[in-house]
Amino acid sequence: MSGNLTQLSVILARPRGFCAGVVRAIEIVERALDLHGSPVYVRHEIVHNHHVVERLRARGAKFVDDVDDIPRGATTIFSAHGVSPAVENSAEERGLDVIDATCPLVRKVHNEGRRYADAGYDVVLIGHRGHAEVEGTSGQIGENLHVVESPAEVAALSVRDPSRVAYVTQTTLSLFDTQDTIRALKRRFPLIVGQDTRDICYATQNRQNSVLELAKQVECILVFGSPNSSNANRLREIAEGAGVPSHLVESSAVIDPTWLDGVRRLGISAGASTPECLIEDALRHLSTIRSLAVQELDGRRESVRFKLPERLDTMSELKPRSCA
Repeated sequence: MSGNLTQLSVILARPRGFCAGVVRAIEIVERALDLHGSPVYVRHEIVHNHHVVERLRARGAKFVDDVDDIPRGATTIFSAHGVSPAVENSAEERGLDVIDATCPLVRKVHNEGRRYADAGYDVVLIGHRGHAEVEGTSGQIGENLHVVESPAEVAALSVRDPSRVAYVTQTTLSLFDTQDTIRALKRRFPLIVGQDTRDICYATQNRQNSVLELAKQVECILVFGSPNSSNANRLREIAEGAGVPSHLVESSAVIDPTWLDGVRRLGISAGASTPECLIEDALRHLSTIRSLAVQELDGRRESVRFKLPERLDTMSELKPRSCA
């Protein structure tokens, strides 16, 4: 039963939680607030995590859906997911003081996609329609772009010249997510060119590898992340696909004690936009249900750090206060 007093072994995935792009984006908002004061406007959620967004909102960040909702001349931040040229132009027309928090890896996809498009290729973007990053990347690449979500959609593609087709991918996907679609593209278009698989987001790949390893050692997995987080949802799907009952949770408040019935080894991971404080809170909560023995998976250690915009990089050292 859920009140079982036997010890629960908890294994934490490594790596988990914040990636370098998320750290950079949050730090940009923090520093902009310190430099300019409230309000600072952010187009869309800076990252897909409710806890992070609400904490920044409490500090004075105002999140809007469209730049037309921002007062002329106001300090404005573009989210880590990137934006289209149409959004950039609208911001310029309104005289907004823009600080771009687009993840450098997303920016790399933008540049690569434009390079292919400028060379006359039809560009296939592997990603989820409606995702903020896909919308921004689509706008950056422009015409002759095709978004596909799965191998099944490849057969229906209509391109100008089958010998001049290229592909790029949404960064919050991984090699696991894209390999079947890439193989389908190569069968359909043998001369297709595309990004090196080593360019696929390191953080997404690392977290998925870690969850696969975790699944070998535990009987249940909790993945911390918001419902609108693409990479957090994918972590849960991968764990479930490995045969381990898995749950996506936003906080410890939604953990169902019955999930632990008969479980001796519990795994915990977190999406790339999830702050570590939520994991710490979960461990405190779980310790009220069962006695815990906590250890960390012997996984990859990440040391990547992305440079801040120059106007903010001159400020004193600041770590994101997303758990305050």
